Amino acid sequence: MAYLRGLLVALAAAPVVFGQNAAYKTCLRSAVAGGGSVAFPDALLYQEVDVNRYNLNIPVTPAAVTFPTSTDQVAAIVKCAADNGYPVQAKSGGHSYGNYGLGGTDGAIVVDMKNFQQFSMNYTTWHATIGPGTLLEDITTRLYNAGKRAMAHGTSPQIGAGGHFTIGGLGPLSRQFGMALDHTLEVEVVLANGTVVRASESDNSDVFWAIRGAGSGFGIVTEFIVRTEPAPGTAVQYEFSISVGDAKSQAALYKQWQAYVSNPDLTWKLASTLWVLQDTMIISGTYFGTKAEYDALDMASQFPGANGTAIVFEDFLGLVAEWGEEIALKLSGGIPSNFYAKSTAWTPQDLMSDASIDQFFEYVETANKGTLLWLLVFDFEGGFINEIPADATSYPHRDVLIWLQTYSINLLGSVTPTMIKFLDQLNVLANTSAPYEAYPGYVDPLLQNGPQAYWGANLPRLERIKADIDPNNVFSNPQSPQPAS
Repeated sequence: MAYLRGLLVALAAAPVVFGQNAAYKTCLRSAVAGGGSVAFPDALLYQEVDVNRYNLNIPVTPAAVTFPTSTDQVAAIVKCAADNGYPVQAKSGGHSYGNYGLGGTDGAIVVDMKNFQQFSMNYTTWHATIGPGTLLEDITTRLYNAGKRAMAHGTSPQIGAGGHFTIGGLGPLSRQFGMALDHTLEVEVVLANGTVVRASESDNSDVFWAIRGAGSGFGIVTEFIVRTEPAPGTAVQYEFSISVGDAKSQAALYKQWQAYVSNPDLTWKLASTLWVLQDTMIISGTYFGTKAEYDALDMASQFPGANGTAIVFEDFLGLVAEWGEEIALKLSGGIPSNFYAKSTAWTPQDLMSDASIDQFFEYVETANKGTLLWLLVFDFEGGFINEIPADATSYPHRDVLIWLQTYSINLLGSVTPTMIKFLDQLNVLANTSAPYEAYPGYVDPLLQNGPQAYWGANLPRLERIKADIDPNNVFSNPQSPQPAS
């Protein structure tokens, strides 16, 4: 770990030097001729306008940021990069915790997919065609306006489909419908040699398997075809909040919540998240059904002492807007900042014991956090996700019941070693009996052996596919799968 941190510091301090000859620039300008554009590091306001980092704690200067308008332009850009020895990464919404959509380190060629926002609906099959540059808030609206349809995806409205659909895509509907990548039926994808293929279960199936969970290392998707579901009708958005001043109270509430959500008979219509903030714990989520059905769950009795509210939504778009507002209030709305984040998970077989929960929250209470802005998010998953075999897609974490996301934010400067230590130790305490797993959508650039944590038993197959379709590692970031040797 010390070595990794030292390496990151060294990379940040190193001078940025690339493009000693103009070949790659000439090639890229030609690639985007006819509607696209490209920016290079000497452009005015390059970092602020073209690069636009999400995690300000990770400095990165791409060799170029391209803005194609067609699949042919994407293919030409990839071929330029490969021919000139540059790594390539696609960017859709640009919310990678490690700035991996910008390459993660200096010198990548970025393919910004913001111009790919095509949408159409097949009203016979109810399959939708979606461009990778489309943001989640627009996907929700377009699906609903095309026959009151919906799909499972996250709640942050400014996230782009390109990264979200190819790495996971967890959200309130996932217990019923799976993750966003589970909706994907077919993709158009540009490969490392600049060719364009269609991939599905029946055509280019290895590519399709890899794209659904590890997409950034295998190609650039220029079009998704996804299955959709009827949008939910009546739903109840609930919240229980309690002011907790000591570790004992925090641990007690978490034990109650963990016991409740670990009931294997709990309806798939219920989504739930437990938030831990300074002096406050919040249990919130959605029940997709009527108020009478929600009341029958008797959640209020599960969390005595909490202040509870329940709002009934008859309008699905209004419900989704409520999700986005909650994310904005608790996670600063996705505003770029200096932050560090980690993730880990539990299956029903390795949930934290009472003793481990006590130890975990005692550490939360007593540790030097290095900042006042920190947040723990426990997400209840399971349901339909658990019904899919672990090797059905490259995303492997099909047995997970609870994901933990931890965040430490510094609005006044860089992330400090104290902030990193706080989150690192939380993950150690959380995994006393569980094998370490990490969600590939919440990358941790300091994580040792990140690919193993992200893709687990599916990593060897990913490496074999990588060797077949991208042996020169054109599509790469600091933690993407490597070609098998």
